[in-house]
Amino acid sequence: MDVIENAAYVSIGRACGFAGLGIFCVMFGLSFDPAYAARTGGILCLGTAAILAFRGWTAATRSYKKTELWIIIAKDKRPPATIAQQVIGTALREAYLWFAQSTAIIAFVLLISALVLHFAPGDEPLGLSERAPTVSAPPSDGSTLDKPILLLPNGPGFDFLQNP
Repeated sequence: MDVIENAAYVSIGRACGFAGLGIFCVMFGLSFDPAYAARTGGILCLGTAAILAFRGWTAATRSYKKTELWIIIAKDKRPPATIAQQVIGTALREAYLWFAQSTAIIAFVLLISALVLHFAPGDEPLGLSERAPTVSAPPSDGSTLDKPILLLPNGPGFDFLQNP
């Protein structure tokens, strides 16, 4: 039985690892705004936890021969066909629900982090507090500007672009 349970955790853990990698990549892409990144990661983790919980609740009714777990288990370690559905379904249910619970805890931590970051001091996302100069309206007296307007990024690391 330990072989089947271990294989169930390996099978579902691998799938959760790929889902976690995808969620991390989305969060990394949104890292310009940590509160938004944490909120998005929390929502995606909640969705993943819901899918895992659903799969856990329906694991007992899914054909054991169509599971990855059945493929992973060595032929000499497989249970007899008479009890295979019950044994495989139970092992998958336990593993799915364990990963669903762990993912829900991670989602909770991310959503609490998003809430804390949202109410943290400062009204701008990190890295966006220094904006590029904006163009002011042309003079109302009809005259033109003396020199052309060149918009360059400013902030740390961009001083070499500024006009002397």
